[in-house]
Amino acid sequence: MPEGIDAIDWAALEHAYGPADDVPALLRAAASPDAEARGEAVDELFSSLCHQGSVYSATAPAVRFVARLALEGPGHRLPLLWLLHGAADGAGRDRQDVRRAVATALPALLGLAADRDPAVRRTMVWIIAGCEEASLPLLPLLRARLETEDDPEVRAALVTALGLLDVSPGPSRARNRELLHAPEPLVRTAAATDLLRTAPLPLPPALVESALDAHGAAPGDDDTHRPWPASYVPLTERLMADPDAALRAVERGLPLAWELTETWRDREAAVLPRLAAAATDADGLCRVARVGAALKGGEAAPWLDPHLRSDDPAVRVAATLAAVRLRVPGAPGLVLRLMDELPEEAASLSLTPLGVPGAVVSAVAEVFGAAAEPVARRVAARPRAEWLDALLPFPALAAACAGDLVQLLPASAGVLASLGPAAGPDAARALWTHAAAGDLTAALALARVDGDTEPALRAVRALPDAPERRRAAVLVASELGPPAAPLLPLLEERLRAPARESRAEAAAAIWRVTGSAHDMAPVIADQLTRRADRHEPQLGALRTLVAMRLLPEGARPAVEHIAASPRRVVGGFPCDGSPHPDLAVRRAARELLALTG
Repeated sequence: MPEGIDAIDWAALEHAYGPADDVPALLRAAASPDAEARGEAVDELFSSLCHQGSVYSATAPAVRFVARLALEGPGHRLPLLWLLHGAADGAGRDRQDVRRAVATALPALLGLAADRDPAVRRTMVWIIAGCEEASLPLLPLLRARLETEDDPEVRAALVTALGLLDVSPGPSRARNRELLHAPEPLVRTAAATDLLRTAPLPLPPALVESALDAHGAAPGDDDTHRPWPASYVPLTERLMADPDAALRAVERGLPLAWELTETWRDREAAVLPRLAAAATDADGLCRVARVGAALKGGEAAPWLDPHLRSDDPAVRVAATLAAVRLRVPGAPGLVLRLMDELPEEAASLSLTPLGVPGAVVSAVAEVFGAAAEPVARRVAARPRAEWLDALLPFPALAAACAGDLVQLLPASAGVLASLGPAAGPDAARALWTHAAAGDLTAALALARVDGDTEPALRAVRALPDAPERRRAAVLVASELGPPAAPLLPLLEERLRAPARESRAEAAAAIWRVTGSAHDMAPVIADQLTRRADRHEPQLGALRTLVAMRLLPEGARPAVEHIAASPRRVVGGFPCDGSPHPDLAVRRAARELLALTG
């Protein structure tokens, strides 16, 4: 080891696991002639100094010793170089000091750019690129290496590094255009990727085709996890910036169909065949169901038959849900068969960690309306808590089984509430019992069934936690309207909350109670303008403004963007086979614009 290792106060420095006083011993072990001890020490150094992409105060002082080991040590050169690259590309408050340390150590290592091992040569390219602007003086070296390099992977890395570092875009683009005709697919892919990175949108179709040709000739190449600086844009990510280019990539076989429909609107019809062909499990079939929900549907889907006969209950449930969302003729019959043959799975199987059990039964009523009456009759004959939403469009059937619904409280409170007085006195008494025990959902249902709002107000006041009382007050006021006037002090407290969403919910509730639309609409609309580049609107805020028939002018650009953006404005996680939430958000925004000019 070079001199000076003990002159550093390592105990005053930190790495991922605390004080760095163990670093000198690890560095000395990394110089051991014992390969096993050396490997363990290098692994520990990497984990301590570059833990999961983060660097620390001990990383920069250790860099020069690691570099010396990589150059002159007894072995493990490649892992030591990976450590240096991780340091150059690391994140954290010490990032700049660490990168300077790597750049300072780099000149002594440049001979390794011509090492006999291609992996060493390639890692040296990554280190040089990781130092970014500090590596600009090394551009001539990289250009010279590109002329003499014969390994395709190293040549491709050189092309990418030159594209990221070269401050002369004209020569860089000319070089890459020439390399589009290189014999190595990896080199052609690297050249096309860099050209696409700097190309204006929409991407030139000829360049997209060149990139796809090259990628197709090297299908094993995965550019999504290459260790490049943040300025690097993987090929698939750049293609996704242009929906037509991404669709062309899907047509050429790149597995981007799901990402395309999650990123861009109105691409469902184009990607559905790809998603259907790739669906082999419940997750894939849920994706088919979500995409199908955006389409008119109504056609036969014989490709679903093997999934509908699967031995895996999750696959059968997801396939049935896909048939429902695609409006496949006879889908209600498929749901009935599922309820008979796999009642427990149809009732309780959650297709995603955050999914809703029994969704396939309620979905058929939502999608097929009156045609789903046989399913609703089956639910009414044998009610289960997970299936009750299927009764909401069929109040006569729900009223006929009200006695059974009472036995399923509190899960059935929503259905009983939808019946109103038709739920009957037995339901009212049962709801009162649950409400008296503090069940807010039952108390709200009771208000709908017999008009008694006092239990709901009392349930809010009884909550011991002040923030919980304010949240409950919003819920109750939104449901009850003017009878919730005694809760206005709680709503006004929540109107002063720091979060926009909380203020918007409180404003909507106050409007429901007081009818004060012009005062409350700006507070609700403010929630829609939180970000200029990508909106994350709450559907409730849009629907409240629709009900108000008001759109404050300050929020109009945001609502216009939500209504007309070709990109999704809200995410769709998790995919449980329900319609993408962006569909409802866009619909509400368009309705609001139509109402307000």
